[in-house]
Amino acid sequence: MFGGGGMNPRKMKQMMKQMGIDVDEIDAEEVIIRTADEELYFSDAQVTKMDAQGQETYQIVGEPQSRERGAGAGAAAEAEETAGSEAEVRDAAGGVDIPDSDVKIVAQRTGASESEAREALEAEDGDLAAAVSRLE
Repeated sequence: MFGGGGMNPRKMKQMMKQMGIDVDEIDAEEVIIRTADEELYFSDAQVTKMDAQGQETYQIVGEPQSRERGAGAGAAAEAEETAGSEAEVRDAAGGVDIPDSDVKIVAQRTGASESEAREALEAEDGDLAAAVSRLE
């Protein structure tokens, strides 16, 4: 942003504070960016919020995965576009498709079994953060 190069991070933070720029780390569980055609989702991203004179800016650092738009929001999803297309399972009521990767993420974050994680995801319509909260 400012081209700090090799500047000491502490000095950079001091300078930003003097300029009225407030920087906070956000403990995000998941970040989703929706475009007209796809969703980019970050399941383990580092998110920084900068507030400069009332203008908020968010910075996301991490590796996104791509899926068709609506695949994570409960729409009838087609196969994921990620590199090793993962198996998806439709719940008994014919509702949300839950990718195996989402089940594994929730299970790892909470220490729950994969079947408990899948049940929580189904109950929360595929919402990772809500499923994690439900199990914690």
